[in-house]
Amino acid sequence: MSSSKLAVVTGASSGIGLEIAKLAARDGYDLIVAADTPFVEARPALKEFGVEVQQVEADLATQQGVEQLLAMVAGRPVDVLVANAGHGLGHGFLDQSPQEWQHIVSTNITGTLLLVQPIAKRMVERGRGRILITGSIAGHMAGTFQAVYNGSKAFIDSFAAALNEELRDTGVTVTCLKPAATETEFFHRAEIEDTKIGQAKKDDPADVAQAGWEAMNKGEPSVIYGLKNKLQAAGAEMMTDAMTAKMHRAQAEPGGGS
Repeated sequence: MSSSKLAVVTGASSGIGLEIAKLAARDGYDLIVAADTPFVEARPALKEFGVEVQQVEADLATQQGVEQLLAMVAGRPVDVLVANAGHGLGHGFLDQSPQEWQHIVSTNITGTLLLVQPIAKRMVERGRGRILITGSIAGHMAGTFQAVYNGSKAFIDSFAAALNEELRDTGVTVTCLKPAATETEFFHRAEIEDTKIGQAKKDDPADVAQAGWEAMNKGEPSVIYGLKNKLQAAGAEMMTDAMTAKMHRAQAEPGGGS
């Protein structure tokens, strides 16, 4: 068993997760990376850092998938946990199948909690550890045509803040990274490429990852990359749900792109 420090990163086959995994590798962490898609892009990107990299292809929406990842960790101490796995889902709620929206809830909420709880317990026992959970500024807004997704991120944003407070003075910190629209596979997988937000200019995942990694290392409770995104989230906090729902409709309505 390696004695090097260890980072576990989920949703690491591309996008923000891959960029965070690269930052961890750069800083000398061995990696256990997990995703529900093949590590075609990630494998060569992580190999160059010279750290030990173990890959798990598993569906973290399921308890079996989470247990598969935890089995890879085994008894090795985890220094950093990046719970980044998540999925989006566009279109109207009545047009979505129960299987589709259940998978969003299972991935974004249930799978995240099933992973965080046992690893956080071990961190508290050791008296040290960093947890970075990917929420979203979407959690600040009523998500018309993304109702289940935004609701799931509202839960995660709230959960991360609450857990961080519960773990105060334990040596373990929880940071919530709240991205805005970022140039990843998210929009394709959520089938929202024909919306205004799907066609708009997006943040670079490397920049978002860097903001999250720095905030986590400082033990900050949350971070939003970019002034425009910070202002958007702050503005949403001053509006009613009805107002943010109307604004979100303009950005996420199917076929609303230029």
